[in-house]
Amino acid sequence: MSNAADSEYRVPFDGSFAVSGAATRPPEDAPGKKELKRALKADVKSLATLQKLLYADDRYSLLLVFQAMDAAGKDGTIRAVLSGVNPAGCAVHSFKAPSSEELDHDYLWRTASRLPERGKIGVFNRSYYEEVLVVRVHPAILDGQRLPDRPGLETLWGERLESIAEHERHLARNGTIVLKFWLNVSWEEQRRRFFDRIDDPAKNWKFHAGDLAERSHWDAYMAAYEDALRATSRPEAPWYAIPADNKHFMRATVARILVETMESLGLEPPEASADELARLSEFRRELESQQR
Repeated sequence: MSNAADSEYRVPFDGSFAVSGAATRPPEDAPGKKELKRALKADVKSLATLQKLLYADDRYSLLLVFQAMDAAGKDGTIRAVLSGVNPAGCAVHSFKAPSSEELDHDYLWRTASRLPERGKIGVFNRSYYEEVLVVRVHPAILDGQRLPDRPGLETLWGERLESIAEHERHLARNGTIVLKFWLNVSWEEQRRRFFDRIDDPAKNWKFHAGDLAERSHWDAYMAAYEDALRATSRPEAPWYAIPADNKHFMRATVARILVETMESLGLEPPEASADELARLSEFRRELESQQR
């Protein structure tokens, strides 16, 4: 069963996705900044209501996966879109280099242990997809993973993508709604944002020398993203390739997809049984009789 919101940015399920055809800018007829901000504000309000229903309904959990090149705007998008959500019902996890404990498990273990429980929203800022993205671009990382039997690289990436797709299918079958967002920033826009981080003292802390080193592998990353999205965008766990050169458009688009997806779930608070209603009536009478 698919609850994937329809969108022109949803990656096809037939493996035909091509990075070269994915937009990094909004369409020419896209709303302006003020309208986009109004739309985001309205959807943030809707998400707050939908999250309460998600918790009360207690059948589904929502997992949001964000992947992108540096400076695409993952942190800002997560912050803006989920700004109205009750923090008690949402947890954000960022995944960087694995710890020694994590390396002693399979690569899905560290994310599986942080999956959201029913009624809650989980956000992965980077995820298990790093194993077929950064590790693919830098295969020397595999030397530290102590794999007992390492096949050829192309076989390995194929096996990992297959495992990821099966993992997400399992989650979907058990009530986790998986939505994945690739924030597609252009090479030129990333360059501009890096300059901004270097030139603005308030943003210097955001720039790291390693950012430039990763930028030099741009084409390899694009090839890795293309293969990953082709292999794992499925009805039960769709990818959305969101244009990221305009942050206002990007955030409003992500928020709209979340709202449409959650609205499709038919979330409702549980109905009280006849016995429960009778007890509530008793509680009401008791409260009415209390005096001080």
